[in-house]
Amino acid sequence: MSRRIASSEASVVSQAERDIRARLEGHELDFTAMSAVSNIYRAGSAVRHHMERTVLSDHDLSWVAFTVLWVLWIWGDQETGHVAEEAGVTKGTLTGVIKTLQGRRLIRRLPHRDDRRRVSIGLTGSGRRLIETVFPAFNRHEAVAVAGLTRAEQEELARLLRKVLRATSALDDPTR
Repeated sequence: MSRRIASSEASVVSQAERDIRARLEGHELDFTAMSAVSNIYRAGSAVRHHMERTVLSDHDLSWVAFTVLWVLWIWGDQETGHVAEEAGVTKGTLTGVIKTLQGRRLIRRLPHRDDRRRVSIGLTGSGRRLIETVFPAFNRHEAVAVAGLTRAEQEELARLLRKVLRATSALDDPTR
């Protein structure tokens, strides 16, 4: 079976979306919302896979490991719960990533002075040097990923995606 919805060709994706509408005809569904969310997911997945194959694999980093290093580089030492939230993973998933990064001596554990159950993590010198090496290449590939958009379109895309994130967060936490 040929690639349809997973294709990078706009005409193929458009035909796939028409096929989906035809298959689901008669159902009361919001096809525009379905298309928007599907494209958000597919674009995010495509960028992630590209980054993992091209930039991160050269440094033996997963997307999550890179994100952990980046969060610590930008905001400094953090409690593991905050890092998990920023990386978009569960604490259980983060535990394995921490173990790997710690084994590579890229991060260190920092015990909490008042509560032994709480742990923070921070970059080691090697971790800082690695993220400072990897991030410029990562950013160059970010630029390539959006090169088909004007600067104004990139800003508008970022603004619209922030709106989607706020709406989704409000679903998860109605107090927002």
